[in-house]
Amino acid sequence: MSVKRTTAAGGMEGSFGYRDVGAGEKQPLVNAVFDKVARRYDMMNDLMSGGLHRVWKDAMVTWLNPPRRPGYEVLDVAGGTGDIAFRIVDASNRQAHATVLDINGEMLAVGRERAAKRDLGDKVDFVEANAEQLPFADDSFDAYTIAFGIRNVPSIQRALEEAFRVLKPGGRFLCLEFSEVDMPLLDRAYEFWSFRAIPRIGQAVAGDGEPYRYLVESIRKFPNQRDFAAMISAAGFGRVTWRDYTGGIAALHSGWKL
Repeated sequence: MSVKRTTAAGGMEGSFGYRDVGAGEKQPLVNAVFDKVARRYDMMNDLMSGGLHRVWKDAMVTWLNPPRRPGYEVLDVAGGTGDIAFRIVDASNRQAHATVLDINGEMLAVGRERAAKRDLGDKVDFVEANAEQLPFADDSFDAYTIAFGIRNVPSIQRALEEAFRVLKPGGRFLCLEFSEVDMPLLDRAYEFWSFRAIPRIGQAVAGDGEPYRYLVESIRKFPNQRDFAAMISAAGFGRVTWRDYTGGIAALHSGWKL
């Protein structure tokens, strides 16, 4: 199956996967998906990446390279279960402080439980809010990270502008997202895996294949690497670049508030 990717800022507000939806309808539909998969979030990413999301997330934190000093503030958006935030705190030798923001309360509940088990109560905060309207002052954070979440935000451009606003001058933006495969044989294999296997496995393992079908479709609608980089630049970021992983199955975008 093939579908034309979104190439312009604002091109995903009216789509829920391949389905056209009205203004204001996408966010409740996305929330319903994550209500269903919150307790199986890691399994979801394992299914969609063959387990490689763990390697890509480690690479993301390595590229961020958080300093091992107090006072480094990171905002991890759409990271309710704490997956990225915990990695960042650990990489900083528990010197960094992370604020995890997610619009979904079920995802945040999982994250709070995991933080308590890791004894990270004073290193990680959890905030329920919208990526398009961040409840923080200008110039608040040294870094903004988001992994496999920005394609689920109705107004991606607005979220990017908010990321720019809350970063301190010199702050870093990093976004890890499923992207466009640029290897013909791998592309066909990944297409088959995504549309044929993942929903069926989701049905068998989680009892519901539809959330996984939406997530696969949303990947195919998301702008490719070059177009997304242009959106990041349009939000004000400088030195915008990206790294492809596994033939472009995932891409890690970087930008700076200069």
